[in-house]
Amino acid sequence: MTSTRSAAGLLPAAFALAACLAAPPALAQGAPAVTVAAAAVGDIRERASFRGRLVAAQRIDVRARVSGFLEEIAFTEGATVSAGDLLYRIEDDAYRAAVAEAEGVLDAARAQRRLAEIERDRQATLVARQAVAQQQLDVAEANLGRADGEVARLEATLDRAKLELSYTRITAPFDGVVGLTTADVGAFVGPQSPALTTLTRLDPMRVEFPVPTALFLDAREAGGGTENIAVEMTLPNGRVYPFPGVIDFVDAEVARGTDTVLLRAEFPNPDRALLDGTLVGVTLEGAEPELVLNVPRRAVQRDQVGSFVLVVGADGVVEQRRVSVGRATVREAVIVAGLEEGELVIVEGLNRVRPGIVVDAALASEG
Repeated sequence: MTSTRSAAGLLPAAFALAACLAAPPALAQGAPAVTVAAAAVGDIRERASFRGRLVAAQRIDVRARVSGFLEEIAFTEGATVSAGDLLYRIEDDAYRAAVAEAEGVLDAARAQRRLAEIERDRQATLVARQAVAQQQLDVAEANLGRADGEVARLEATLDRAKLELSYTRITAPFDGVVGLTTADVGAFVGPQSPALTTLTRLDPMRVEFPVPTALFLDAREAGGGTENIAVEMTLPNGRVYPFPGVIDFVDAEVARGTDTVLLRAEFPNPDRALLDGTLVGVTLEGAEPELVLNVPRRAVQRDQVGSFVLVVGADGVVEQRRVSVGRATVREAVIVAGLEEGELVIVEGLNRVRPGIVVDAALASEG
């Protein structure tokens, strides 16, 4: 009997629990739950991404300008050098001798010119006294002119000899990184030899990237020059480069095969983190803040008439509102007309509501 009474006492509780589980919550029986977001004024700038390739600001082949045997290689391969640093030294004995010889010949020519000048002055004095004929003065003037010409010719010869002597010291024309050397000490090199090494300037570094012509024209029509565009670079490992870039070149013609315009941006590279030839991502956006009214893009719907959003009023009633959309980013849509700042638009639960019904709205920021 005891077990029978216990079982009988449990029946009402079981029925009550089943009734509770079967009855839906009051919220589900009434207003549907939706998530809303407020129309807000914010900085929504145009952004566009492209693929580009890093190009060194300067890159040259280092060559010998005179012939001779290499006596010294003054750099470490792959090292950073400064403008004016010695890279190679070519045997210079013959070139020093040529300078000394040119200096001696020039000194002799200058002495001859001095004698010719003295003779010209003496003949001029004698002609003034009518002691000699004018013809002798004319000859003295001609001899002096010939001496002047010889001095000028030999001065040029000396300058050329000094220049060739200077070429025996091959120095870096700008700051950069030297590559591998193709010649060893003792090798005979000259103007016809292959390049001895390369010198690459890595700071600053440039990135070249093609931009579709239509996008380029839209940006230009929007107003402002390239100085109003901020440039961001993404490295191959996905890391955003910490220094911003500046557009410094826009090509004057369109690539016919791809219908793109080549742009180039310059980035500082103080730590040599950027390497010549690297494939990178480039993102362009307006440099100045652009404050516009916007809503989450998923809140905007379209039908045959145009764009609209579902607005939740203070009383919780849903209203269909026609809006004009200026442009859109990945997440936001810019509203030109049809909404006011602070109005709530539905972003989740759109398929569960229709205009005129009451909803239970929760802000998206509240989860």
